[in-house]
Amino acid sequence: MDVSPDCTQQGGGLVLVRRRPPVPPGLREMLKARLWRGCACSTRGAWALAQDLLPATRWLRHYRPREALAGDVMSGLVIGIILVPQAIAYSLLAGLQPIYSLYTSFFANLIYFLMGTSRHVSMGIFSLLCLMVGQVVERELLLAGFDPARDGPGSGDNGTTLNASATLVLRPRDCGQDCYAIRVATALTLVAGIYQVLMGVLRLGFVSTYLSQPLLDGFAMGASVTILTSQLKHLLGVRVPRHQGPGMVVSTWLSLLRGAGQANLCDVLTSATCLAVLLAAKELSDRCRHRLKVPLPTELLVIVAATLASHFGRLHERFGSSVAGDIPTGFVAPRLPDPGLMRRVVLDAVPLALVSSAFSVSLAEMFARSHGYSVRANQELLAVGCCNVLPAFFHCFATSAALSKSLVKTATGCRTQLSSVVSAAVVLLVLLVLAPLFRDLQRSVLACVIIVSLRGALRKARDVPQLWRLSPADALVWVATAATCVLVSVEAGLLAGVLLSLLSLAGRTQRPRATLLAQIGDSGFYEDAAEFEGLVPEPGVHVFRFAGPLYYANKDFFLRSLYRLTGLDAGTAATARKEWGPEARVGEGDPVEGTDPGPASSTAARLVPPAAGFHAVVIDCAPLLFLDAAGVAALQDLRRDYRALGIALLLACCSPPVRDTLRRGGFLGDDTGDAAEEGQLFHSVHSAVQVARARHGEQTATDSTL
Repeated sequence: MDVSPDCTQQGGGLVLVRRRPPVPPGLREMLKARLWRGCACSTRGAWALAQDLLPATRWLRHYRPREALAGDVMSGLVIGIILVPQAIAYSLLAGLQPIYSLYTSFFANLIYFLMGTSRHVSMGIFSLLCLMVGQVVERELLLAGFDPARDGPGSGDNGTTLNASATLVLRPRDCGQDCYAIRVATALTLVAGIYQVLMGVLRLGFVSTYLSQPLLDGFAMGASVTILTSQLKHLLGVRVPRHQGPGMVVSTWLSLLRGAGQANLCDVLTSATCLAVLLAAKELSDRCRHRLKVPLPTELLVIVAATLASHFGRLHERFGSSVAGDIPTGFVAPRLPDPGLMRRVVLDAVPLALVSSAFSVSLAEMFARSHGYSVRANQELLAVGCCNVLPAFFHCFATSAALSKSLVKTATGCRTQLSSVVSAAVVLLVLLVLAPLFRDLQRSVLACVIIVSLRGALRKARDVPQLWRLSPADALVWVATAATCVLVSVEAGLLAGVLLSLLSLAGRTQRPRATLLAQIGDSGFYEDAAEFEGLVPEPGVHVFRFAGPLYYANKDFFLRSLYRLTGLDAGTAATARKEWGPEARVGEGDPVEGTDPGPASSTAARLVPPAAGFHAVVIDCAPLLFLDAAGVAALQDLRRDYRALGIALLLACCSPPVRDTLRRGGFLGDDTGDAAEEGQLFHSVHSAVQVARARHGEQTATDSTL
């Protein structure tokens, strides 16, 4: 950059000379350059693009088996063992057959291994997404004339219908209830994946940061209560009507209370036993996690024991206990998701894509920070999107990163995403060989596995009092999001949380802290006079700090705060001076405001001193993050009113963006360069106060001479 050669000392003090920035290219030139770079082809560029899209091609070349292989294999085996029972259990939430959950876990692990940038995230089925998928599947089944209230996927009469007219319109003739359910799920998954891929291509990874942690925690809490409610019927073994729309949780609880007398005793005893064992094992694992190198596979042990007991005790035949049913082996031929169903779920896919993206990106960044490496948010969106787009053709449904499995993955020595390949191999073994062994597994046991997995989200309710002490606004977002999820719906809860977060952010910037500063002894530093004792205010000079941006929403608050602290309403006083002439005086009780005295100050302003007893106002712009057009206009009007009253307005510590906005907004006049800023903008509050004091002394001497 060019630097002005006249960086010399004037009056014994250093003079700052600003560098002249290069002239930015025009929009046309910039677009041409980007288009040229994007269209240019070379072997090196193609290989770099392939490495960016498939990060595994980069880190696999530097893989060190001696250091990482043992940990990756161990963590992959443990996650695979955990995935199998969770996949079978979460199929209840999604309203699908267990085989589709296994498909989803298999493909998601392989695709994220190739495309993910996080070394420790575990990709697969996630309870919140399963719930959201299940709600859409249930709604579409009802519209197509099916009965979602039957025993569950994999059993019952697939030909049962409720509404003949709806069946003729929506239901395909060659597809039963289970077939139609997976078609709805794959259509929803494909649309959500397309949204995520587009977000990654358009570099919208920053969007997930607007879903704050209190919002996500509140959403997880509300969705967990909804999941818990949906599983109670399986715990009790009762049939209750399916409820849709607002108030679904409350309506389900009322139905459960009315039908509690018809509970299946076998399911109730099984649920009580499994819950006691699972909760005790989880508490033991939490207390002994530092001693256990590998977490206990409690879910798998409980499922194996419950399956054996159900099979040899013939619980389904003797007591009518609901079981998982036949689980086929192998893979089903790929199929294109139904375009008609995709059009129906376009809006439903939006919250699904946002939740999946937010949890995946936030978890990837969390583990990257804790282990000292970096991830790319946009590539994570592409990876998660492809984990939804490609498996949707293979009868899979929506996936996301899961915190609990990721923590287990880290605790068992995971070093790279090669552990995902091992987990996929475990799931593949179940898909090809072991799946039919779970035929007699009771659904109450699967519900227990789901409910116990919600412990972490439900425990977050204990953090609300501390969150309230730290930030009432964040606590309000948490509570409102959770309450809306429970009382209305999961999608409405997410929307309410986003809106409240944005309103909270706007509210914090709309009324920031405004104070008057005073000098710290003989130093050149200034602090809040109301907060610290013994500070020395400069006679005749008010130093005002506004700790926030100045824009259209808070410009009036900015002026009111300044008028209140200085005791002078400059707008009213300047208007009175203009109407009544230079002889008008502002009363002691009237608030007034001032402006910049200099050579251009009017004679009338000099003849009538302001009633407030100060001659200058210095605004500390260091906390001023940005200005908009309304903010610049407010400063211009303020300077005009102050000038009419003979009061100087000086700005100190302006950041380069604020200076540029002032220059473009015309606050500095028609002149260009440093001369326009001289006498108006200062690099420190102390220098502005000294200049105001010197100018007032010169003005007083001139007036006394006259």
